[in-house]
Amino acid sequence: MSTPVLDVKGLAFAYPDGHQALFGVDLHVHRGERVALLGPNGAGKTTLVLHLNGILTAGAGSVAVSGLPVTRDNLMEIRRRVGVVFQDPDDQLFMPTVRADVEFGPANLGLRGQALERRVLDALDRVGMVDFIDRPPHHLSFGQRRRVAVATVLAMEPEVLVLDEPSSNLDPASRRELADIIRTLDVTVLMVTHDLPYAYELCPRSVVLSDGVIVADDATREVLTDDALMAAHRLELPFGFDPRTIPAP
Repeated sequence: MSTPVLDVKGLAFAYPDGHQALFGVDLHVHRGERVALLGPNGAGKTTLVLHLNGILTAGAGSVAVSGLPVTRDNLMEIRRRVGVVFQDPDDQLFMPTVRADVEFGPANLGLRGQALERRVLDALDRVGMVDFIDRPPHHLSFGQRRRVAVATVLAMEPEVLVLDEPSSNLDPASRRELADIIRTLDVTVLMVTHDLPYAYELCPRSVVLSDGVIVADDATREVLTDDALMAAHRLELPFGFDPRTIPAP
C-alpha cells in the first residue's frame, strides 16, 4: 500500500486549561479518497483538523502529509499541501476583489505574471466563478463566497482539501452546485460535517470521532445504518432520509 497522504498516529492533545480533546487518534487517508469526519459537537473534530496543517501541535503522537512530518520546520510546505476551507467563507476572504483573494496564496509562494494568472483562472474555473473575478467578495451570495473560498485553497494546488461543514447555510441549489464541484476535484478530500445525507452522497468512507477517539471507520452506508453506533454517539439522520432505501452513489 502506498504512503497515506494523511497519516495520523497516536495523536493526543490537551488544551492549556487541561481539557483533553484527543486520545491516541489513528487515521490514514490515501490519495484520491473522499472521507467524511463525523461526530457530535465536542468530539474533537476541529482539534484534529487543526493538527493537519500545523495550526495545533501534537502533544503526543505524529501527523504526516505524504510522508512529510507536520513540524514547525515544515509548516510552509504542509500548509501548501493541506488546504482548509473554513465553515464561514468570510474568515478566508479579506481582499478587495475575488482575483486578489485567489492570487494571495500563490503570490506568497513566489508566482508572478502569466503563471500566477493561469493559476487564478484555473482555480476559479474549477468552482465556476471566473465571471466574478473582478467582483468584491462581499457583493457575492453566501454560496458564491464559499466557492471562492474553495478556489483560494485550490490555487495553492494542495494534495488534501479539508472542508469544514461545506453545506452549512447553503440553499438547496447552492448545496447541489457545491457537491457537483467536489465530485470533480482531483484532490484527496476530508469533509467535516453534521450533514449526514451530504456525507452519504459525496464520501464513500466515514470516520466517526467521539470523545476524542475514533469509534468507527467504515463505508459510509455501513456507518449510517448501524443504529446502535448512531444512537451511542448522538448522530441522527434527518426525517425521511434512510440510507437503506437509497442506492449508494
